[in-house]
Amino acid sequence: MAEEKFYAKGPGNEGYIKNLEVQSFCNLDGECGMFQMALYKTEEGKYYLYGACFGGTKNGVMISDVTDPKNPQFIKHFQLVDPKEYPTTTTPKLQIADDLMICAMSAGSGPDALVDQSELKNMKCEVGIRIYSLKEDPLNPKFLGYWDCGVPHSIGVHRFMYNGGRYVHLSCESDRFEGTIYRIVDIADPTNPVEAGNWWSPEQFVDGYPGRTVDHTAPHVPAFMDKGWMHGPPFVRDGKAYLGYCGDGLYVLDVEDMTRPKCLGNLRFMPAFCSELAGARTHTALPLPGRDLVVVTNEGERFQFFPGDKKLAPQAMNNIHMVDVSDPAKPTLIAQFPYPEVPEDFPYQNFNVMQRVNAGPFGPHNLHEPMDGKPWLEQRGDRVYCCYFHAGLRVYDVSDPYYIKEIAYFIPPNPNKKPEESYFPGFPGPRNATTEDCIVDDRGNIIIDALDDGFYILRMKEDK
Repeated sequence: MAEEKFYAKGPGNEGYIKNLEVQSFCNLDGECGMFQMALYKTEEGKYYLYGACFGGTKNGVMISDVTDPKNPQFIKHFQLVDPKEYPTTTTPKLQIADDLMICAMSAGSGPDALVDQSELKNMKCEVGIRIYSLKEDPLNPKFLGYWDCGVPHSIGVHRFMYNGGRYVHLSCESDRFEGTIYRIVDIADPTNPVEAGNWWSPEQFVDGYPGRTVDHTAPHVPAFMDKGWMHGPPFVRDGKAYLGYCGDGLYVLDVEDMTRPKCLGNLRFMPAFCSELAGARTHTALPLPGRDLVVVTNEGERFQFFPGDKKLAPQAMNNIHMVDVSDPAKPTLIAQFPYPEVPEDFPYQNFNVMQRVNAGPFGPHNLHEPMDGKPWLEQRGDRVYCCYFHAGLRVYDVSDPYYIKEIAYFIPPNPNKKPEESYFPGFPGPRNATTEDCIVDDRGNIIIDALDDGFYILRMKEDK
């Protein structure tokens, strides 16, 4: 009988793996998970992992030492605001570059099943970005400044990009618009950040329609997901911005002048792609380093938010796309990423069947995001990493953009939690392993976090 793997969560609960090795697992503090992660390398060569709190009893940031990938150490929970004073404020995302940690602040809105702000409008909240310095002490970030988006009790800032330098590129609420738009904040003085420019899809402009009003505190409903609104992050490279814009698909902008972005091209993916039960219809638009190619994702299905009869109907595919942007005025879909390989001993025929039997999302979520202002990250343009919700981490060879090959996967073991033990006790159904975000460092270590769990550090077998 084969020896049980060290990361197993019990007999027969070892997950599924191909062409990867698990180096370690860290349960953090056992009280909170992470959503988006960010890595930081100090001048002394220490690698620290920062993760936006996700579920459980905490808000703020979790900090771990991942210098030794075989022995990661959870260090502390870092609180950004007093939860008693700001009971609805959360930190869903964060970015690190140039010795700065920038945190997204949110205080409401979102899917109908998640948030109800109707009784909370008079409570204090933060909706914008907080800026911290890591240079003096990476374990005790020093607060520098805060920028407010001006729309209280809203989603505030969601995904965003900071690649170092003067500008932060946000998916952000704005008072005269429906849904989040693209806003650019100048942090030349991080103690006094100011908005430098912005851009929006024309249909978002509330004041452009007679009698139209928008309640930014209202929960999102499924029909809202079909609309054009900025999910992001906005990726900026070589004077252009690439925006994952939900129902509007991919936008390519000219941002040579940050004060006035201009639209160059657009490519829509609905209705052939993006199911009725999907999250952000177009989620991420990631330009590959050194290539005129953009990887675009449609967020997977979050079935637990919908009635059971909805799950039985055929759903439009949520997928990963390869788009050629050599002519930014004509973004062209040139290839589809393959359906995730199903392990031979997997208990379901495929991931769609699994989806209908057990609650849990299926489809693409977050990608590894190489940025040249973060030299501690892997910067390859021929490989793509995606956390594919309950299909696990997927690794792709994209050296030939027309013939994309999946080369590795890891589906973690299930977290073995009863609903009342979950970080998300209101979610129905069993607690299946669900991967959320991934980071690859400059040493080839792959870090993934999982819903209702901690984080794993893996490595490709070929990169040993």
